[in-house]
Amino acid sequence: MARKGDPIYKRGDAWRLDFTHEGKRHVVRLGRKIAFAAAKDIAVAKRAAILKGEVGIAKRRKDISFSDATEEFLKWAKANKREGTYVRYKSCVTRLKGFFGDRKLGDIHPFLIEKYKQNRLSEGAKVAVNRELSRLRTLYNLCIKWKKYEGDNPARRFQMVPESRGRFLSNEEEKSLLAKCSEPLRSVVVLAIHTGERAHSEGLSLTWQNVDFGRRTITVEDHFAKNAETRTVPLNSIALATLKELEGRVPGPWVFMTNKGSKSRGDKHWEQYKSFRTAFESACRHDKLSGVTPHVLRHSFASRLVMQGVDLRTVQELGGWKSLNMVQRYAHLSQDHKRQAVELLVKNSTSLITPPHVTTANKKDSNSNYISKMGR
Repeated sequence: MARKGDPIYKRGDAWRLDFTHEGKRHVVRLGRKIAFAAAKDIAVAKRAAILKGEVGIAKRRKDISFSDATEEFLKWAKANKREGTYVRYKSCVTRLKGFFGDRKLGDIHPFLIEKYKQNRLSEGAKVAVNRELSRLRTLYNLCIKWKKYEGDNPARRFQMVPESRGRFLSNEEEKSLLAKCSEPLRSVVVLAIHTGERAHSEGLSLTWQNVDFGRRTITVEDHFAKNAETRTVPLNSIALATLKELEGRVPGPWVFMTNKGSKSRGDKHWEQYKSFRTAFESACRHDKLSGVTPHVLRHSFASRLVMQGVDLRTVQELGGWKSLNMVQRYAHLSQDHKRQAVELLVKNSTSLITPPHVTTANKKDSNSNYISKMGR
């Protein structure tokens, strides 16, 4: 047992050094199964090394506060990423900063990161937490690269939360949701389901220059596309009709605009429709739809194409996905579609179970024929 004021004490068979310097406590293991004299000599060396490091005699590791690291990270994102990506990155690091505060990067350890992860999961952020911790890992890597931080990356091996394939809208859910949406949100939803565009980043940035009624196509420009590649998407009859209706009543360069004028005065002031998240969430809530986000509209586009027999390579081209693996993640199959698929096995097959139209009189002959066929 340690005596009061004694900086060296024994716990079990291990000696420890415990002292405080300038308000900071230091607890150091000295060794197991060694004599007190040896532990005392080691303690003198350990204490001297710690004091030398603190007064600057030994080289100190470079470190930076999380707040400062966040500022540098966002400067980098602003210069190197597209505007939509920068906005998403900013949202992630703002959330992280709210938890880690002004801690030094060297004071953030894997257990603290796990605590952040568990807190976010308790809030229901099962997908967002993966994105946020990925940004944290990138932030550390960049600070190491820029030589602003010397140490390990505590976020390099965090265990990602398994992500479900998500969901898609059935025809009935789509019809019900559209009934709760007013314009221009209703048209945004229709275009997203029938063209596969990302409703917020690609849909709201769509201009009439990007619409070709003659060729029945829309063009998603590279600086709005997630993979930074321009793509042209054919318009089906529903998407085409929706755009033609909008063309007749929306003045201005953007396809989706909203009237900000005063209804009481009857004046009109049209502006670009820049955000619909609140209105979309309200429509889903009134329609009692759970687990539906704007991205579910894109899920629905891919799933419906696959269920209609469209090959994955074509779906990839239409949606602008970089790989087939990403398409497979979005290509859900409904239970009705699966039931229809297994029902195909019934055609041209025989069964030992008598079909309803087989009478008792010919039941024996029917089973005999089946056994005969199986014997061949």
